[in-house]
Formats: sequence, structure tokens, C-alpha cells
Amino acid sequence: MAAITYRSLFSHSGATFVAVGFVARLPLAMSQLGTMLLVSSPLVAGRIGPGGIAAGALALSNAIGSPIFGNLTDRWGQRGLMVIQAVVGGLGLIAEALAAMAGASWPIVAAIGALAGFFLPQTGTMARVRWRAIGAAHRDLQAGILETSFAWEGSADEASFALGPALTGVLAVAFGAIWAIITAGVMLLVFGIWFAVHPTVRLVTPSRPPRRAPALPGPTADRVGSTEVAPRPEPLLTPGVASAIAGLLMIGVIFGSVQAGTTSLSTAAGRPGVAGLLLAAMSVGSATAGLLLPHIARRIGLVTRWRIFASALAVLTAPLVAVNSLGMLLVELLVLGLALAPYLITLYSVAERAARPSRIGAVMTLLAATTSLGYSVGTTIAGRLADQSGHTGAYSVTVGAAVVACLLGWLLAARVTPPEAQLPTPL
Repeated sequence: MAAITYRSLFSHSGATFVAVGFVARLPLAMSQLGTMLLVSSPLVAGRIGPGGIAAGALALSNAIGSPIFGNLTDRWGQRGLMVIQAVVGGLGLIAEALAAMAGASWPIVAAIGALAGFFLPQTGTMARVRWRAIGAAHRDLQAGILETSFAWEGSADEASFALGPALTGVLAVAFGAIWAIITAGVMLLVFGIWFAVHPTVRLVTPSRPPRRAPALPGPTADRVGSTEVAPRPEPLLTPGVASAIAGLLMIGVIFGSVQAGTTSLSTAAGRPGVAGLLLAAMSVGSATAGLLLPHIARRIGLVTRWRIFASALAVLTAPLVAVNSLGMLLVELLVLGLALAPYLITLYSVAERAARPSRIGAVMTLLAATTSLGYSVGTTIAGRLADQSGHTGAYSVTVGAAVVACLLGWLLAARVTPPEAQLPTPL
């Protein structure tokens, strides 16, 4: 099978789908750091701890809402549900900013942000579902389309978490955190709706529940009744999916704790808005490594990749506890980013191959929700430790999560990865 280039991949979806799908995921990345900066600012609470709790509440509510909407899109399709998510989520972010502007207490601002977070769409996961449908429509290129598209989407996620925090930081420095949140809300209203109605949405076939059937005459009616017999739903949590969820929970904790620690260090240095730019540096390295992953996939299988990048996380997070300046942190985050996207993409690939076809939408959103849940745990715990012992305490959470991710990779990878997925992608 010929290797799939990114140009070839994008020709199957159209450039608009790729561009709109990227911009539509920025509000989620902007909302988390924006909420932390907003609630931590003197305008609301003035402390990192409440900011971490507020950002964690938004991420937690998104972790709850995403699988619900993912399951509904499997049954009813993406278009209508994603329009609802974009409208309610976008207006919710704007309401959060207006509440802070009106002088509301930080728990109220956090509660409004959490409500918005419940509806924020996981655009990247919905795009992966569409890429899977595109691959199914081109059987001769299916393996290449899946491998390259998952690398693209993972890198796009990472790039969004580079550009999103960077844009949030710039807006927060120039105009205040309020306008960063409002901008995120407006972007979601425009590009979230655009993505929801893009023509690629028609490729995803929903599996609606069975309709009521007319009763049959005679004894057959007694045996069958007046409704169709619904097939038993396929399981959601296969061993491969469950293991990927455990690994992605740790990557979420890493994201959240790094954000809390970086915000703490930059605030202590008198430059809180720089936190977004530092996080962007990490995501730039991560996105670059993710884009190069298809070349690696042709040489090593998923099990080896899982173990390599899980080990890299443990090794590359360790220096964070020794960082004491913004310059040192910049270098460390750039290097750490090289392991993040490849690890995340690898686990998405494992889950995609291990998932049941009729549950793919629910699985993809569950994976994203797990990352959000881990982010919530990471920001909450690391935010409190940052108030007590500064950025070093927050980064100790990062190191602990990376060690757990490494252990999971070595213990589970070979056991749960489907046999046909353990080999390198053929050329």
C-alpha cells in the first residue's frame, strides 16, 4: 500500500474541513487557560488556587458532557447536536466573562464556566469519526488514511493547545482575561456551527434506535410483539479502549499540572500573561513531533511506540522540579513537547483499532473526556500545591503522572493492543 501524504489525505476531505476543524477546536483550549487567568486575576479571586479549581470545574463538566454527546451523535448524527453545543457553549463562555465584569464572586464565575464546559464540543474527536468514515469509503487506502489522519488530528489538537493559550495570553495582556473568554465564545459560535454543518457530516451514518413495527397477524404477533427486537449493543469498554483511557487520564493530569505550575512560576516572576506563550512552546514541539509520527509508524508498531513515548514522558518531565526561571522552563517545555502528541496519537490509534464499529463516536469522545478529566484533576491538585509550595509542588504532580503513564505502557501495551495493529503500517 502506498504511503498517504498529508496532501493526499486532505484531498479526500477538502481544505475547508481541515481549516474549519482546526479553528473550531481553539475555544476549548482557550477556555481552560482563560478561565484560570480570569478567576486568578484581582478582578475575581486574586489567587491561583481558585483559578485552578475553576479551570478544573470547566474541564470536569466537559468530561461529563462529552461522552453523553458522543453517544448521542452515534445514534442521531453530528449535525444538530453539534450546532446545539456550539450555540450553548459559545453563549456560556460569553456569560462567564460578563459575570466577572459585573463583579460576581469567583464560585459563580466558575459555575457559569462549568455550565459552558458541559456543552463545549470535542471537535477533534468528531473530526476523527469523520476521517474514519472517509477511510471506509476508500477501502484501498483505508489504513493509510486512518494512520495519517490520526497523526494530523493529534497534532492539530496539540497545535490548538499552543495557539489557544498563546492567543489567550496575548489577549489577556493586551485587553484583560475577560476579552480572551469573550473571543473564545464568539469563535465557537462561528466556527463550531460551520464545522457542524460541513458536508463531511453526511458521511457519518447514525445508528438510530429501532422503530415501532406494526403487529403481525396470527401467532407470530404473540411471539414477536409489536416492536422490532433491538440488537444487543456492542460493548464500549474493550480491554484496548479501557487501557487507552487509563493512559490518557495521565496525559490529562500532565497537561493540567503543567499549566498550573507554569502559571504559578510566571505569576511569581511578575509576568502572568507569559504562561500562555510558554505552554504554546510546549505544544509547538508536540505538534511538530506528531506530524512526523506517520514516518515512524512505517517502521515500528503500536506496542513499541506506546512504550517508547510513555518512557519518554517519565524521563522528560523529571527536570521540571528543578526549573527556577522562565528561560529554563521554556527549554524544558519545548523538549517535553516532543513526547506528548506521539503518546496521545498512539493511544488514540490503539483505541480506534480496539473499539467496536458502532461505538466509535462514543469511544472517541470518551477518550477526549478522559483527557479533560485528567486535566481537571491535574489543575485542581497542582493549583493547591502551587499556592502552598510554588511551581515545584505543581510540577511534582506532572512527574508522578508521567511515571504512572510509563508503567501502564510497559505493563499493558502488548496485552491489549489488537494483534493486527501491533505491526508497523505497511508501505
